[in-house]
Amino acid sequence: MKASAQSAVFGKRREPHTVIIARGDDIRHFTVRPWMAAVIGSALSAIAIGYLLATSYLVLRDDLIGAAVARQARIQQSYEDRISALRAQVDRITSRQLLDQQLMENKVSELLARQSVLSQRHGRIGPILERAAGETGLLPADAPVPAERPQVRADAGTAAILGYAASTDTGALLPLRTGDVGRESAADRADKLFVAINQSLRAIEGEQMTKITTLAENATETADAIAQALEDAGLEIDVDYGKQGIGGPLIAPDRATEFDTRVRELDEALDHLDAMKKEARRYPIANPAPGVSVSSGFGIRRDPLLGTPAMHAGIDFRGAVGSPARATGKGTVVKAGWNGGYGRMVEIDHGDGFTTRYAHLSKVLVNVGDKVNAGDVVGKIGSSGRSTGPHLHYEVRRDGDAIDPVRMLKAGRKVSAYL
Repeated sequence: MKASAQSAVFGKRREPHTVIIARGDDIRHFTVRPWMAAVIGSALSAIAIGYLLATSYLVLRDDLIGAAVARQARIQQSYEDRISALRAQVDRITSRQLLDQQLMENKVSELLARQSVLSQRHGRIGPILERAAGETGLLPADAPVPAERPQVRADAGTAAILGYAASTDTGALLPLRTGDVGRESAADRADKLFVAINQSLRAIEGEQMTKITTLAENATETADAIAQALEDAGLEIDVDYGKQGIGGPLIAPDRATEFDTRVRELDEALDHLDAMKKEARRYPIANPAPGVSVSSGFGIRRDPLLGTPAMHAGIDFRGAVGSPARATGKGTVVKAGWNGGYGRMVEIDHGDGFTTRYAHLSKVLVNVGDKVNAGDVVGKIGSSGRSTGPHLHYEVRRDGDAIDPVRMLKAGRKVSAYL
């Protein structure tokens, strides 16, 4: 009764298992305790699990190895692609730098060629400009003057220009244009410098062409003004100049030959101006008594001594005794001395049938055969001969016939500014 009560309180009692092995007369027994059974069961479970894992590995080993190899291959391919991209980028950088260098060398060569052309042009137009500067009135006061140019010369070379372009950022290397977004590279600065130098050279070329054209137009206008003044005076010149028939096919100007054409036109205009000046100096158109007023004109007038109408073959200049009487053009003295009613007179032969007379002089200062130029003093004003007071009687004759000297004097006043 006591044992049954204890079992109800503490639970059923587990007795150890006994294993009896009998073999004939040989009997053996083993007692299997609970902990031993647990250990044996755990060992068997571990063996079973290991077996299952080993079997799974053997079955899935090829797939795992293939996956690992594929992963390594993908990683290697990725690295190779990246290396190829970097190599291609390096090739692009090198190619772009070589292209930039070649472009810069070409631009430098172009600038050197243009600078050489400008130097040759300057050498050609220098003497012409000096010649034009000697022509009165050809160079206007507002003639174009070249502005200051950049101090960088075209013959400085590629390295110098690149150095100048990179001087604003001396610590920076020459970067790629495409890889330096938002930042101005040295090549870009060099391009801007090339553009500035090109614009400067074009401005110089334009100013040269403008100056040549202006000088040619001024020379032509001056020659036309001299020709018009001589024509108004009735003097013979090349009346067909500027009026000849012109025409021909329309041909666009060639920039390569435009400068030579303009220089040739300027040279021709200056030659024509020189011819017009030479033509004007050939005629007696200067004033024989500058600053002295005219007291009697050319034509029919009342004779100062007789009071009857008479032909006055010249004009009279009211001047003081001893004032100079000047030759009105280049020529040769053919008469110098007393000549009847003219009193003391000088006559000058100017060629082409033109002669001038200077009468009523108080003193003759030249001799027959003397060569005189316009403005040379040939005598002194007086009142010799048939005269009522001191004055200079001045005549202009063409082929022996007296003509109005006023026409010649007007022409002289018009062209004096150009001579």
